Amino acid sequence: MSVFPENFMWGGAVAACQIEGAYNADGRGLSTSDIHAYDRALNRKKVKERGGTRAQIEKAIHDTEGYYPKRYGIDFYHTYKDDLKLLKEMGFRAFRTSISWSRIFPKGDEEQPNEKGLEFYDSLIDEIIANGMEPVITMYHYDVPLYLVTEYGGFANREVVDFYCNYAKVLLERYKGKVKYWIVCNQINYVPVVKFGSLGIYDDQTTPDKMEELVYQAVHNQFVACALVKQMASQIDPQAQIGTMISDEIYYPASCKPQDIVFTLKKNRMQYYFTDVQFRGAYPGYALRYFKENGIDLKMQEGDAEILKNNTMDYLAISYYYTKILDAEKNSMVPFDGLQNPYLEPTPWDWRADPLGFYYCLSEYWDRYQKPIMVAENGFGAFDKLEEYGKVHDDYRIAFLRKHIEQMKEAVKDGVDILAYLSWAPIDMVSSSSNEMSKRYGYIYVDQDDLGGGSKKRIRKDSFYWYQNVIRTNGEKLE
Repeated sequence: MSVFPENFMWGGAVAACQIEGAYNADGRGLSTSDIHAYDRALNRKKVKERGGTRAQIEKAIHDTEGYYPKRYGIDFYHTYKDDLKLLKEMGFRAFRTSISWSRIFPKGDEEQPNEKGLEFYDSLIDEIIANGMEPVITMYHYDVPLYLVTEYGGFANREVVDFYCNYAKVLLERYKGKVKYWIVCNQINYVPVVKFGSLGIYDDQTTPDKMEELVYQAVHNQFVACALVKQMASQIDPQAQIGTMISDEIYYPASCKPQDIVFTLKKNRMQYYFTDVQFRGAYPGYALRYFKENGIDLKMQEGDAEILKNNTMDYLAISYYYTKILDAEKNSMVPFDGLQNPYLEPTPWDWRADPLGFYYCLSEYWDRYQKPIMVAENGFGAFDKLEEYGKVHDDYRIAFLRKHIEQMKEAVKDGVDILAYLSWAPIDMVSSSSNEMSKRYGYIYVDQDDLGGGSKKRIRKDSFYWYQNVIRTNGEKLE
């Protein structure tokens, strides 16, 4: 008998901005994902924060020479039916994707949606369901309409909350009864790394000494937007489940020195802050203290506290890839300022895979909130090689996933309520961080290089058949 419940949702996850392409088709507007040019001199171990100054954004918009991979993805916009058949062949029970906000509202501030954009998602969602999968839909995943960035300043401007809610209302009404699981925004805690993609804040939007305050103001506005979406969903489609999503960024102390232990506690709490607000419905005291001591003055409108209190999230979606450690003498409270764990082996992108950390992560979040958890991302990016006779032997990926699923199973044995395991990503696509095709996660190889060349042919890797058996046995056969 399987440890996992019979209705456990095995599947995979992608993002519209990395997979769809067709950036200028059927009325779609530009988004924050469309101005990331491929860097031929990429240093994979020091991938730069995505974004730019206002002038750099304008230059990218009008650039006719650079290659912008996310504008083209793997052409899922035109190949989705065949791609979904391959996922069905694996036995997928759920498929997570996102909706391109600028495909529905090209500028973001229109009153009426782009019907051609909605028609694409009508067909996509129907096709997901027809192939026996539960659609898990992220309302936006690092693709804020670019006009909302250049003309409004992104989520730092409270007006954008209204635009987002108008967009969300269209989705909730359009897909009532079809989409049960919604993720309001991808990895809400992943700032400042994606302050441009997620918050819509550009590099010179304010002075350096005020940037942290602007980022946290934008996050507050996102909190309010998410709560308002939950409030709308309760009225429009009471069966809908509204989840928030975080990237697990919980650290280990570098040693058992009390200074390292306490410093790690304090820094970890500023990661829990995001979910504390969205599940407990109020700002925790430690966060308020941090804001006060760092000169961060958040502007909260009348009624915000009540909105947050009365509209907490239904479930927690987590992405998990690696862990890091903290040394009180070497590290600061700046997000993502951590050290690599010397006990763990590096990947080509200098991440440290840590299956036991996956168990730790799932356990900590369950113990803290007692809310259902969805594993919305977990995977292994690697340089896959297409061998003779069209084979891709990715035993390293199988080993990574096996070890993580084993630890997820241990968490389930402890009573952790896990809804789904949606590995990142079932099919090769453009990397979110490094903007390249070479960083491959999929069970399905896509014959496409970093500059968009290749046949685009889809090829089953060894991991395709392995994951097919994992799903068939409901997680019991992992060899």
